[in-house]
Amino acid sequence: MLQPYNPKNEHIKIFVKDGLYHRNEAKVSVFDSSVQGGDAVWEGLRVYDGKIFHLDKHLDRLHASAKTLAFADIPTKAFIKDAIKQTLKANGMFTDTHIRLTLTRGEKVTSGMDPRLNQKGSCLIVLAEFKPPVFNNDKGIKLVTSHVRRNSPMHLDSKIHHNNLLNNILAKIEANYCGADAAIMLDNLGFVSETNDCNIFMVKNGKLLTPHADACLPGITRETTIRLAGELNIPCTERNITIGEFYNADEVFITGTMGELTPVYEIDGRTIEHKTGSHVRETLYASFKQLTATQGEPVE
Repeated sequence: MLQPYNPKNEHIKIFVKDGLYHRNEAKVSVFDSSVQGGDAVWEGLRVYDGKIFHLDKHLDRLHASAKTLAFADIPTKAFIKDAIKQTLKANGMFTDTHIRLTLTRGEKVTSGMDPRLNQKGSCLIVLAEFKPPVFNNDKGIKLVTSHVRRNSPMHLDSKIHHNNLLNNILAKIEANYCGADAAIMLDNLGFVSETNDCNIFMVKNGKLLTPHADACLPGITRETTIRLAGELNIPCTERNITIGEFYNADEVFITGTMGELTPVYEIDGRTIEHKTGSHVRETLYASFKQLTATQGEPVE
């Protein structure tokens, strides 16, 4: 699965620090901390029918990540919301839109690792594109298990939604070589953590299971899925899960802003049999789509 280029994005405008620029002119300095060390935090948001879904939850997480990394001059939620809405309205983006929201530590006065060199304030980037959910929800996707382990909190806390994504990219490279859509990443004990870009769930005998959010980002779509399961009286448990349990699941699906709730049809060459009568993902996805159709902060 490779995301296609959308010609509708050829002349989009992107918000960088203090204003809108054509995509060909939207740039950051070579001294920006995101260039020098991946020193930035980010969020992925989606726009449905003129509304930005879970905007406040994403901004809360962005602020929390920036605080953990001791960013100075963190823009207010009001400033960020205004920048997002400016960008969307300038591009006429009101549905089937994905927003890549990035906050860097900003520009350094000279090259170096020390955050004290960042003396010009943080840099906000709002990159919105015409981009519907990237996975085919009918067919589903194929996964392989990567030998690259997901970071644990003793190395780098995955709850910091940071831009240094080499851990995940190495796993994605492995998936590419194996002809898979994404890679399952295990934690330091060998239990399933998440994929290289999404959280993961399995269904067994009508019960929903998902790994503890110890070595993975506790995603907002993940949180929504767990909440919906409770409302629909679908038993849901967070626990350590082995890859063998996923091979033998009745259903497997991944969750994330880019692909919503996407089914998995194969892991490491094992077909997910999809037990007859098991429609947990379909039930959850129907409720999820009801939320996206009715909730969110209006663009205008």
